[in-house]
Amino acid sequence: MTGPSATFGFRDVDAAEKPSLVRGVFDRVAGRYDLMNDLMSAGVHRLWKDAVAARLNPQPGETIVDCAGGTGDMARRFARMARRVQERRGGPDAKIFVVDYNAEMIAAGIERGGMPEICWSVGDAQRLPLPDASADAYVISFGIRNVTDISAALREARRVLKPGGRFLCLEFSRPVTGALRAAYDAYSFKVIPEIGARVANDRESYQYLVESIRRFPDQKTFADMIRAAGFSQVGWTNYSGGVAALHTGRAI
Repeated sequence: MTGPSATFGFRDVDAAEKPSLVRGVFDRVAGRYDLMNDLMSAGVHRLWKDAVAARLNPQPGETIVDCAGGTGDMARRFARMARRVQERRGGPDAKIFVVDYNAEMIAAGIERGGMPEICWSVGDAQRLPLPDASADAYVISFGIRNVTDISAALREARRVLKPGGRFLCLEFSRPVTGALRAAYDAYSFKVIPEIGARVANDRESYQYLVESIRRFPDQKTFADMIRAAGFSQVGWTNYSGGVAALHTGRAI
């Protein structure tokens, strides 16, 4: 490597090479991404996402950035929730910007059907196609570990948020007990790549996804990174014993 490095699973690669490697993974998994999430987590990812949406509590008229939003799984939740509030008390439509680096994931989301509140865009988490201080909330779900420079993505989230704007990041994290970590490691490395091989005919991509989870910072380390990017009121909530965690903060 001649320049800065970045993680790609258990490998360290040239930072300039990582975006194309990650794009290749998601090009391959886009068509069965939602099905694979259901199989790998036995549907538990839906409960985690519901909890994140409830924590966000989207309101009519709000501008929400769903970064690395892929197939729109989260954006549809936000739109439905804001619409229910709108039906009770009125107000303008919420605006939900789904931004994802991978065009195949965006295409899969659009194919599933849109909602008037949702706008789709191919874009980079490190260089969002949005003006400064334009969003009421920024959400990224199971996407930040795939960016080349996590700190740069966090600073970009801070840039697009209005003062006081909400930051929510749902990501796989560190199980809180040794026994749970051991069980989770055994499941992740033995079962998930096998599911990928049998259902999606793609063991390699799911091996990368498992490895990328292990290289991601633990809860405290990631919280410190969020604070360093300019957020206040930083905290986290563990889901399923820390298998996943929701990190939150407020733009200063």
